[in-house]
Amino acid sequence: MRGMSETTTDIVHWVDGAALTGSPTGWADVTNPATGRVTGRVALASEPDATHVIASAARAARGWGTTSLARRTQVLFAFRELLNSRKDELAAIITAEHGKVHSDAMGEISRGLEVVEFACGISHLLKGGHSEEASTGVDVHSKRVPLGVVGIISPFNFPAMVPMWFFPIAIADGNALVLKPSEKDPSAANWLAALWQEAGLPDGVFNVLHGDKTAVDALLTSPDVQAISFVGSTPIAEYVYETASRHGKRVQALGGAKNHMVVLPDADLDLAADSAVNAGYGSAGERCMAISVLVAVDPIGDELVARIADRTRTLLIGDGSTGATREATGTGKEADMGPLVTKAHRDRVSSFIDSGEAAGAKVVVDGRDVAARGGTDGFWLGPTLFDDVTPDMDIYREEIFGPVLSVVRVGSYDEAVALVNANEYGNGTAVFTNDGGAARRFEADVSVGMIGVNVPVPVPVAYYSFGGWKRSLFGDTHAHGTEGVHFFTRGKVVTTRWIDPANRPEGGLELGFPRND
Repeated sequence: MRGMSETTTDIVHWVDGAALTGSPTGWADVTNPATGRVTGRVALASEPDATHVIASAARAARGWGTTSLARRTQVLFAFRELLNSRKDELAAIITAEHGKVHSDAMGEISRGLEVVEFACGISHLLKGGHSEEASTGVDVHSKRVPLGVVGIISPFNFPAMVPMWFFPIAIADGNALVLKPSEKDPSAANWLAALWQEAGLPDGVFNVLHGDKTAVDALLTSPDVQAISFVGSTPIAEYVYETASRHGKRVQALGGAKNHMVVLPDADLDLAADSAVNAGYGSAGERCMAISVLVAVDPIGDELVARIADRTRTLLIGDGSTGATREATGTGKEADMGPLVTKAHRDRVSSFIDSGEAAGAKVVVDGRDVAARGGTDGFWLGPTLFDDVTPDMDIYREEIFGPVLSVVRVGSYDEAVALVNANEYGNGTAVFTNDGGAARRFEADVSVGMIGVNVPVPVPVAYYSFGGWKRSLFGDTHAHGTEGVHFFTRGKVVTTRWIDPANRPEGGLELGFPRND
């Protein structure tokens, strides 16, 4: 599948290197959020479907796990080159099913490519250690070996990037996998599977299982699946962690967030305002690293809110596909922000705006009546800016996952840090300041996994690991980087002793500990 048009398409499971034929027990509609039209339907796995797909991965894992590192690296490089040369195709699919604008989809793919490139050099991180003569005539060496079959359960908001946080490393480590994408935008997963096939990956190493809770539970409980990587909301992350752990699996379950951006009085306010708009409304706020709370430290609140409002009102909301951009009247400018992913999600986010207004927050910019450049049935909601938000309000406490930015005003640095640390989530945070000492103090004071200094969305590069603290992470291991390599492998330590016939020791029983002569 190389593209996505307005014609209805069937999206089915991918197993043993090909689309699975046959009639699924159920289907779910796939919709273009910019038009509101159904463009396809995705298969919903039954328990037998899931068993069949997992079994394919189990058969392939044995051969791939013993394939040389040199051959695995060749396949990784081939996949990287194919993806880089055809990323426009994948971006078009993402825009058509998720709704984010084309340039944002391209950015998502580029960040995923960083992990692919990291995995191309993974051999260095799979080296073991070796000690000669650890004891008399005894050598010891260690090595890392693949787990076997791993499951990846990914969310709707990044249908390419989030799976790429995991599968390049899992494959480079020698594992086979089953990817369960969101049923809201499933086509990217099948496109990636076909690309792996073209790159030379053996059949069954990369499989796609579509569906709902039935598919998820099959992965969490199957004895053939050794590990689960998950990204999604905190309640589901907790369920995934508890269920998979109970069934003896290694789990990394990345949950929700309520990311705060603290702006100190000495900060560059133009930079802070630009960053707040970019981080609050990019990808329509549908990302776990979005800034949803801006903490303005007195006395810069009024001026900062005014600058953010001025910038927010200039944003163009509309269909972000390349075709829609070409057809746009005037300059043909690409939209800054697309629709939300579904009507139900749009309505949920809009209800939070109603709630915030009713609770007494000041609506500075109201996105509920946006004039979008796109279909009248699209799932539109414009960027919304609240001021005078307090921590007891729902718009502050809940993860909204939409283009809603709440400004909370505090009187001091200490109040700002206390607000960040009191939150149940610990995914990301940022501080804007021109004071290096204040920045260093902030790094030490906040209980958050990823911190930006004058960087609003501090997503690490691929050779560092991604993940939060507190209720933003269930499990001990973050995504990609060295932690990712270790998550998808386990260690073996081998102790060897070879007797030299020329110096064979006298026999005899010795029940005590070995002596180191």
